[in-house]
Amino acid sequence: MRRKLYGAALAAVLVATSACGSGFDDNGSATTQQSAGPADLKIMIASSGDAETKAVQDAAAAWATSSGSKATVTPAQDIVQQLGQALAGSTPPDVFYVDAARFADYASVGALEPYGESFAGVDAFLPNLRQSFTYDGKLYCIPKDTSTLALQINTDLWAKAGLTDADIPTTWEQLRSSAEKLKAKGITPLAIGDTRDRVGAFLVQAGGYWVSADGKQATGDTPQNVEALTYVQGLLKDGLAKYPKAMDAGWAGEAFGKGKAAMAIEGNWIKGALKADFPNIKYTVKELPAGPKGKGTLSFTQCWGVAAKSQFKQQAVAFVQAMTSADQQLSFSKAFGVMPSRQDAQATYQKDNPDDAAFVAGAQYAQGPVNAPKMDSVLADLDSGLQGLQNGSPATVLQRFDKNAKTALGG
Repeated sequence: MRRKLYGAALAAVLVATSACGSGFDDNGSATTQQSAGPADLKIMIASSGDAETKAVQDAAAAWATSSGSKATVTPAQDIVQQLGQALAGSTPPDVFYVDAARFADYASVGALEPYGESFAGVDAFLPNLRQSFTYDGKLYCIPKDTSTLALQINTDLWAKAGLTDADIPTTWEQLRSSAEKLKAKGITPLAIGDTRDRVGAFLVQAGGYWVSADGKQATGDTPQNVEALTYVQGLLKDGLAKYPKAMDAGWAGEAFGKGKAAMAIEGNWIKGALKADFPNIKYTVKELPAGPKGKGTLSFTQCWGVAAKSQFKQQAVAFVQAMTSADQQLSFSKAFGVMPSRQDAQATYQKDNPDDAAFVAGAQYAQGPVNAPKMDSVLADLDSGLQGLQNGSPATVLQRFDKNAKTALGG
């Protein structure tokens, strides 16, 4: 799975940095002296592999040539340690990847320059992705790409169970009905990950989510969320869905690739994983079935962060401008399989990748990760509750989350 998560250690380092005072004024703004003219930019990325590293390095070299500046791209071996130490010190990288799931930890302590507010062409980027990088009403950084969840269907197992295109589920009711038909033929219907990053899609489909849109209020304990978790629990209890561990798999994509489940709920990274590890599997991809309140999916995205303590902020933003142009995003898509974050590039992407239509469609209405600082332990505890959902109490899981989240958000 290509998604990189930054751990709690980074947040701890950043909080310590903020507490000690390291070049920020009382408003969290950097006081670093700025340099005009050609820059010597340092860029740190959490690369998904050689293809991404080469693509970013090539793009950076082209920008450097045209701008007269220098740009050195470093793929981090351990993004938590390297970036955490760099931000805590006096010479952080000028530009770096920021995962949406960890963005608020950076923004809340003044480590990021909020350049997104005045970024040229900002309206071209999907509104829900911009929301993922907005903190206290400010857009801090520009989303570099996106991934969404969709429903994968093994067409051979589908046919083996006597199902047709008419059985492809578009609602919760149809999902259960098709799953029951598959189970009756001895086929495990659905593989789904056992964390908020998969189960959370059902909350969105029910009209709920873990926190408010601004990330300031815990909203777990609601009738909508209880309905969502109760539905998922029913699938698990009735053997219509299984977590990967129950199928001796590391993630739902592996279970699906091994033919242990007829359906899976995964992101567009599954395409590369199946091609590499299970090239003979035949499958189709559809949007996730709609719930009581309509369609819903989750988005996973990173932005190009600019360090508040960079001495080359103007040049760093110019670099981001080049990296997020429509042409450059499409080039990155071809190189390492991500979807563009720009609305004006997604139509071209879908034309070039017709099999990804469900993922592209989901990008228009996808819900981003919890956007609040100091939530690592709360979210880890939530995942533990979801892992025991089959025999647990949905209401208890949600009430426990709210209690823990209110403490973290108010602290």
